[in-house]
Amino acid sequence: MTKTDKSLLELVQKVLDDNKAEDIVTIDLKGKTSIANYMVIASGTSNRHVASLADKLKYELKQNGFSCSSEGEEKANWVLIDAFDVIVHIFCPEVRDFYNLEKMWGSIAEMRKA
Repeated sequence: MTKTDKSLLELVQKVLDDNKAEDIVTIDLKGKTSIANYMVIASGTSNRHVASLADKLKYELKQNGFSCSSEGEEKANWVLIDAFDVIVHIFCPEVRDFYNLEKMWGSIAEMRKA
């Protein structure tokens, strides 16, 4: 992990934790895909909380010199923030349960090992 990767990942985790995101999971993607080095998945308690978490995270990323893009703020049941080396998914709990990204990425990791 480079210093930049580490500081970006730590910032993402800190902002989500400080702002009461729930069930924060970090998935190491190195060697599994070229889209990013890490994926962070978290839940908000409501659409408003998801939108607030996304806004605060984007603000802190930019304040700390990291570029990012995002989508999903309109409905705010699933917001994706792409900070290039770290991809962040912030869900409402029922949407997170439906898509179950943790299981999907775990399956991809197992397929790559085979």
